[in-house]
Amino acid sequence: MRLKLPILLLCLQATTEAFAETTKDWSQWRGPSFNGSSEAVNLPESWSKTEKVAWVQPMPGAAGSTPVFFGDKVFTTSLDKETKDLVAFCFNRKDGKLLWSEVLGIGFGDEGRGRNMASPSPIADSERVYFLFGTTDFAALDHDGKTLWKRNLQEDFGKFNILFGYHCTPLLYDGKLYVQVLQRDVPIHGPPLADSPAESFLLAVDPATGKDLWKVTRPTDAVLESHETYSTPMPYTWGDRREILIVGGDCVTGHDPGSGAELWRWGSWNPAKITHWRIVPSLAAMEGFIYVCAPKGSPVFAINAGGKGKLSDDAIAWKLEQNTSDVCVPLIYRDRIYVLDGDGRVLTCMDPRTGEVKWAEELEGTATIKASATGADGKIYIIDEEGTVFVLAAGDRFRILSKVEMGEGLCRSSIPVADGQLFIRTAENLYCVGDGE
Repeated sequence: MRLKLPILLLCLQATTEAFAETTKDWSQWRGPSFNGSSEAVNLPESWSKTEKVAWVQPMPGAAGSTPVFFGDKVFTTSLDKETKDLVAFCFNRKDGKLLWSEVLGIGFGDEGRGRNMASPSPIADSERVYFLFGTTDFAALDHDGKTLWKRNLQEDFGKFNILFGYHCTPLLYDGKLYVQVLQRDVPIHGPPLADSPAESFLLAVDPATGKDLWKVTRPTDAVLESHETYSTPMPYTWGDRREILIVGGDCVTGHDPGSGAELWRWGSWNPAKITHWRIVPSLAAMEGFIYVCAPKGSPVFAINAGGKGKLSDDAIAWKLEQNTSDVCVPLIYRDRIYVLDGDGRVLTCMDPRTGEVKWAEELEGTATIKASATGADGKIYIIDEEGTVFVLAAGDRFRILSKVEMGEGLCRSSIPVADGQLFIRTAENLYCVGDGE
């Protein structure tokens, strides 16, 4: 059954048709529409750690990665807190049985602050599943767990200069894996490079072989940490335009999917050249608009799509200046955009064309929210770091349908959904909630 997207997202349908996904698949981090939403139905409104749980599988440690699934298999990653192994897992989607696991690297990180190298999310298609870790170990396995290719990006391109490590999820689109490396041009510690500054770049990789198809440099005039990003490339289709969007280095750029050539750029949220304005949230987009969350409490900007070359601030359609997002990616769902301020725990619902605020409400609790919101079946699902899941009604009235205490922090994975199913990743377990019907 092919996805039936809302009228607002008809142009984006061409982007997802290549994957022939259904409401039973969530094969990339932000879902089948690349915006955090799904047309899945019959989703649970309330449950507990024992009620309405189809199965649960223990995890050997925490991870920021979001599980994905394709067909009858669920894929996820984890750091093994005892061995420090970085592990890829495959489970049977129906009963949760472990089908295989594979060690693909050795992890490290600041566990006291919840950082580890199992932050990028896997990607699946009908033939393969792709895993990239913060160590830059990058591999493709078939659905039976056989390694098809494996490489390490830092062995190929040199050590990355990113303060908290590399945590970007790739994008599978148009028959290519797109990997962005937006890094400062000088080492974090030590003297400058002897030969030349380190480059930021966009890389296209052949999914079948793991070999590079092309690599394009992405220059900016950002300073130090403001070069760096933890976001994911996003596809954008509107009319006859097809682009790969990336954000970081104080700017947004659109690139040709075939060659990587830069089509346009906009960026003026850091005219003072502040040195520590890294970017965490990925871009969101819909017909005619691209949404960028500037860092550290700066505005959320809606940029008019379709430009060429270097854009002026005339490209700004509207901006949100309160309760903005420093980490969580905006959700686009049913003709609304939802911006989640994870530090303040405030969710803002807006008209995505005008920026008109319909409501902005604080969620009960004190824990920070790092996971991005999911929209499906008329509901919005949000999980905070302590494992409290909020289920809200989507629409122009703020209404909480339920609050479920899963516990088991540290929880940073977004909640992917399928018909009748939620997949909730805590620091200790992977839960499948619902009957899948």
